[in-house]
Amino acid sequence: MTSDPTPDSIGEPERRPTLTPRELEILRLWLRSESKTVAAADLGISLGTINTHLIRIRAKYAAAGRPVADKSGLLVRALQDGLVSLAEL
Repeated sequence: MTSDPTPDSIGEPERRPTLTPRELEILRLWLRSESKTVAAADLGISLGTINTHLIRIRAKYAAAGRPVADKSGLLVRALQDGLVSLAEL
C-alpha cells in the first residue's frame, strides 16, 4: 500500500503568495533600506503603514506554508520567488 504524497514532498512546487503591487513596492524598498523608518520616509508614509504591509506579507507567506520571522527570512523568500534580485539590493 502506498501513501499519498504530502504537500511538502520532494518535488512539490513551492507555493508563492500573491502580493499586491503596493506590497511588492514596500517589500523591495524595505529590503534595500537600513530600517523601516527610512523606508517609510522614502515613501512618505507612516511607520505603522510599513508595519501593516509587512505583517500582511508575512501572513501571506505563512498561509502558503512558508512562514518567515524576520527581515532575513523575507529576503530569502523574495529571492527564491524572484521578487527581488541581488543586483537591485
